[in-house]
Amino acid sequence: MTNNTSHHTSDTPPAPSRADTQPAPSALLRCSIYTLLIVLVVGTVVGRIWKVESKSVGPNKSKTPFLSANDRSRWCTVRALVNDGTYVIDKMTHGKDPNWKTIDQVKHRGPDGREHFYSSKPPLLPTLLAGEYWVIRQLTGADIVQFPFYVGRIMLLVTNVLPLLLYFVVLARLIEQRGKTDWGRIYVMAAATFGTFLTTTAVTINNHLPAAICVLLAMAISLPIWHKNQRSLFRFFAAGLLAGFAAANELPALSFVALLGVGLFWKSPKGAMLGYLPAVVAVAAAFFGTNYIAHQSWKPPYAHRNDGPVIFSMSTAQAAPLDQQQIPGPLGDGLTGPAHPLSPDATVKVRIPGQRWVILDPRNGMRYAVQLAGDQVEVRHWDHWYDYEKSYWHADRRRGVDRGEVSQSVYLLHMLVGHHGVFSLTPIWLLSLLGMGILMLQRKHRAPGLVVLVGTLTVVCVVFYVLRPLQDRNYGGVCCGFRWLFWLIPLWLLLLVPAADAISGKRIWRTVALVLLLVSVASAAYASLNPWSHPWIYDYLQTVLVTPP
Repeated sequence: MTNNTSHHTSDTPPAPSRADTQPAPSALLRCSIYTLLIVLVVGTVVGRIWKVESKSVGPNKSKTPFLSANDRSRWCTVRALVNDGTYVIDKMTHGKDPNWKTIDQVKHRGPDGREHFYSSKPPLLPTLLAGEYWVIRQLTGADIVQFPFYVGRIMLLVTNVLPLLLYFVVLARLIEQRGKTDWGRIYVMAAATFGTFLTTTAVTINNHLPAAICVLLAMAISLPIWHKNQRSLFRFFAAGLLAGFAAANELPALSFVALLGVGLFWKSPKGAMLGYLPAVVAVAAAFFGTNYIAHQSWKPPYAHRNDGPVIFSMSTAQAAPLDQQQIPGPLGDGLTGPAHPLSPDATVKVRIPGQRWVILDPRNGMRYAVQLAGDQVEVRHWDHWYDYEKSYWHADRRRGVDRGEVSQSVYLLHMLVGHHGVFSLTPIWLLSLLGMGILMLQRKHRAPGLVVLVGTLTVVCVVFYVLRPLQDRNYGGVCCGFRWLFWLIPLWLLLLVPAADAISGKRIWRTVALVLLLVSVASAAYASLNPWSHPWIYDYLQTVLVTPP
C-alpha cells in the first residue's frame, strides 16, 4: 500500500519543535539577573531623586532639589522661559532667593539694547526641559518657584530615569548578543548598573547622562546596519538624530558623529546621505537656532570669552590716563588722536592695571574692551561675556580646581590615574583596555571597527582636554569624576564584554575583576546624593596628604 502520509526526506530538516525554540535555561537565568539588576538600580535612583535636596541656604534655611551652580544654571533658564517667556535670568540673579543663584552665567546685550544675565549653558537642552515643565504646569498648576521639589523631582524622573531605564534594557540586549559566557555577561551588566558614574549623575539635570544614553542608542541602531545589512532610511535617520543630540550635549562627541557617519557611509552611501546626514543637520539647526534666539549669536556662550574685533588703536602714551581713571571717572580728553565713537561721558574701569580696561558709554549703553598690545592700546568690541562685575570667573576669584592646572602633564596624570582619574576611580576600564587587545588579536576581526571607533574617540577626547587653555583645565570643576568623558562610558562597556568573557574561567582573574568592580562601585556611590562633589581620592589627598591644585 502506498502511504500518503507526508514525511521528511533525508535532505529536509525536520521542523523545530516547541522545545527547540525556547531559550536555553542559562539564557533565561541571565535575563532574570539582568532584570533584577535593572530593577535594583532604577529603584535606587528613584529613591535618591525623591530624597535629593540642596543644603540649607539663606535666612530661612530653604532647600530645593537643585544641587549646584551647574544644574541651577539650566533650571534658571527653564523657569525664565515658562514663567517669564524669556531666556534672561536677571530675576534669579538679582532675586532674594539664593537657591536660584548661579555662577554659571554670562552677561551681554539683549534685544532691548540693555545688558542682561543668561545661563552659560547651550540653550537646546534647557529649552526642551522648559517644554516638559510647561506641560507639568498646565496639567497640575504647580509652579516651580512655589513647588520646586514637586516639579523638580517629577522632571528628574521623566528626564533621567525613563531614558536610563531604556538605556539599561538596550545595553542588556547588546551584552547578551556580544557576550559568550554567563559570568562575563553578568559581570558587565553589574558594572553597567552600579559601577559607573552615569547612575551617580542621574539625580541632577546635566548634559552628560543624555549624551551617554544617545551614544549607546545610536550604536544599538547602527550595529545592525554594519553587521546585518539592515539599511532602512529610518534606521539611518534615527542614528543621526541620536548621534547629533549627543554632540549637542557634548561638543567632543562631534568626533563620534563624524566617525559613525563615515562607517555608515561606507556601508550605504545612500542611507548615510538621505537618512543620517539630514538628521544630524536637523539637530544642528535646533542647537544653533535656539542659541541665536537666546543670545542673538550663532556661537554658544562658552565661545564668547575673548574680546571682539579692533575698533581703533592708540599709542600707550595717549592711553596713559586710563589707569588714573578710577571707578568711575569720565574719560574726557584721555583718548586723543584717532577718531573714535566714544562720547565725552564715557567712563573707564580698570580690569588689570596697565593691561586691560573696560569703557562704558552711557550714550548708547555699549561697553568696549581696551587692552595693551605691544606699543599700542587697542579698543575692541566687547565679546567677553564672562567678564562682568563680581564674576566668579575672574582669574583672582576662581577657587580650587577652577583655577586650572598649570602643567599639562600633571593634568593628564590626574585625568587618567590621579584624583579625578578614569582608571583610578573606576578601574573596571582597565579591563576594557584588555578587551581592546583581545579584539585586535582575533584573526577574523583584525582591527575591528568597534576598537577603531572607541580607541580613536578616547584618544581624541583626552588630547582635546589636555590641550585646553589653563582656565579649562579644571577637571570638570567640582564633580564626582572627570565628567567630560562620561559620554564614552557605554562604548567602554562594550569593550569590557570580551575581557570579562576571557577571564571568566580563571579564578584569580575573576577575583581581580571583582576587586576592580568593588572600587568602581564605591567611587560611584561616594557622591550618590550629590554628584557635584569631589571624588574620594581628591578629598583624601586634600585632607590627609597634600592639597591638590
